[in-house]
Amino acid sequence: MGMAGKVALVTGAGQGVGLGIAQAFAAEGASVVLAGRTLAKVEAAAAAITAAGGTALAMTANVRDAADLARLVEAAAARFGGIDVLVNNAQEVPMGKLEEVSDEAFLAGFESGPLASFRLMKLVRPLMAARGGGTIINLASSAGIRWDMAGYGAYGAVKQAIRALTRAAASEWGAEGIRVLTIAPHAESPGLKWWVANNPEEAAAFFRTIPLGRIGRLEEDIGRAVVALCGADLGYLTGATIPLDGGQANFD
Repeated sequence: MGMAGKVALVTGAGQGVGLGIAQAFAAEGASVVLAGRTLAKVEAAAAAITAAGGTALAMTANVRDAADLARLVEAAAARFGGIDVLVNNAQEVPMGKLEEVSDEAFLAGFESGPLASFRLMKLVRPLMAARGGGTIINLASSAGIRWDMAGYGAYGAVKQAIRALTRAAASEWGAEGIRVLTIAPHAESPGLKWWVANNPEEAAAFFRTIPLGRIGRLEEDIGRAVVALCGADLGYLTGATIPLDGGQANFD
């Protein structure tokens, strides 16, 4: 129970990677705030965590709404006394070739990705500093470093912006004991399953390039790795992008 006494706030926690991360934190003793747009999903996830002996709070939040984010952080701190871990997972991603991506989709990607992460990072910073530090985990993607960016330009632009914010926050807030990391996971999420179903040939070629030969499991491979990154044993690591992808991407 290495996270006993800690409080983790996870966005997009009703399913997929966010849920896997929330489950992993709860299993290690953390109190978990599960945020999502669909109340029924986060309530079901929180109920499952509670039934397994964990502590969880379900809250609705639209990450594109600044007021919603402020309310979320305030409620989490009021319920559990502070926040030690923030996981910026929720995001709408603009997919398609440049001519196919509308201004509205591009803006939605930035509002729900870099801007939402930016806002939440600033909201939790004083809470973490008051507790002697904390860890922020932002989610990016190897799509941002593809050799062939055709069809991934808007998506990659959004994710690369998040990596830049990670580096800046790690530099500016390290003196307060706040570590900031980016992960770039491949996981059995609904989004990945949709992509596989709609791009079967590209997906088959994609899977062949993963050295470990499989997609990551949500809690076991992604969630537990995030918990480890937030633990004391990795307390000297900050500002980095961690590719939890079976060895596929090269972020060097």
